[in-house]
Amino acid sequence: MKKFEIPEYFKSGFINKIKEKRNLLDPRRKDFSPTRLNFDGVTIYLARHFGFCFGVQNAIEIAYKTIEQNKGGNIYLLSEMIHNPLVNKDLEERGLRFILNSRGEQLIEWGKIKKEDIVIIPAFGASLETVELLKNKGLAVERYETTCPFVEKVWNKAVLLGERGFTVVIHGKANHEETKATFSRAVIKAPSVVVRDIWETKTLAKIILGEIPPQKFYEIFKGKYSEGFDVGKHLSKIGVVNQTTMLAEETQAISALIKSTLELKYGKENLPEHFADTRDTLCYATNDNQNATAKLLESDADFGIVIGGYNSSNTTHLVELLEKKFKIFFISDDSKLLDNGGVLHFDVKTRKEVLTKNFLGKKPVKLAITSGASCPDSVVEKVIFKLLKVLNVDVSRIKFDEIFKTEKEFRQN
Repeated sequence: MKKFEIPEYFKSGFINKIKEKRNLLDPRRKDFSPTRLNFDGVTIYLARHFGFCFGVQNAIEIAYKTIEQNKGGNIYLLSEMIHNPLVNKDLEERGLRFILNSRGEQLIEWGKIKKEDIVIIPAFGASLETVELLKNKGLAVERYETTCPFVEKVWNKAVLLGERGFTVVIHGKANHEETKATFSRAVIKAPSVVVRDIWETKTLAKIILGEIPPQKFYEIFKGKYSEGFDVGKHLSKIGVVNQTTMLAEETQAISALIKSTLELKYGKENLPEHFADTRDTLCYATNDNQNATAKLLESDADFGIVIGGYNSSNTTHLVELLEKKFKIFFISDDSKLLDNGGVLHFDVKTRKEVLTKNFLGKKPVKLAITSGASCPDSVVEKVIFKLLKVLNVDVSRIKFDEIFKTEKEFRQN
């Protein structure tokens, strides 16, 4: 595994010890059970996999090196480097500026970007239209490219599907930077449509089977299909790809539904001509984080804490997974944990931060904790230590070997 050069203040000696020990015990990374941390009356179930993924580390390394090597120059990021407020704030404080916000709204007009400036492409990638615009300005786009290789893998799969005559169904959020980038590449070779979730896919399935009039497609999926899309022709051969930060189990459910729909319409013996198997487009990091989060559901925690940016897609899906069993407090960092035992946490349904008083209760207490792929380990450490402080645990007396246990070790003892 490649080692990336990222700022020290994003790292955590405490979290690194945990990850190192887990990797020694499980070098193939197949044990998704959480790590059990036992303190004085406080048990923390920490997810096996969490925090910066390969693509995020790569993007951060390139961004910070670019800033260091080009002091005094104008350095821009096409949009947020990753969906984490701490990282983006730090980059801004170092002089880097964003051209677009996470909703695609223009913050800096294109006319102000000059040939001698630097524009970094974020980990989500960029649409072909945007890349072409930057190249026409004479900017060295490839030199400052930080697109995640797993995102590029999805792009390549979408193009291949088009070359084989399949329509591309993209499971993603139509306004998300990554989905826009994937869509822009898919449409070159294939008719394409974006579905947000399994419910939209069920509607698409009914259109395929003729249970909903075909003209309804253009109304229901307005703004989410390629130019010239013909319902009568383009829903007979389909392959599914996804925005890599979506819920993997939902992508699989969407793919399975489209497969069964096409089988029902064309017959099992003809299915290979109408459905393409695209399971290999699921991002390993998204899979690992979601599988590890699912394992937290097997714990006897009193509630869960998810740490990350509120506009982070992959982090929001971790919240959705844990909400199946636990009351979840979604926070961006340790500043949301108040000294009086309250917490300011984000409600993903109302999209607002709310205050819950005395959410920790009294010891003994058991917590399930994980973080998104764009959350620094240092933030996770600060959250854990702040929780312990509020619960009157003396952090200065913590000895790592005394508090660390995997679930397997705990059961053996």
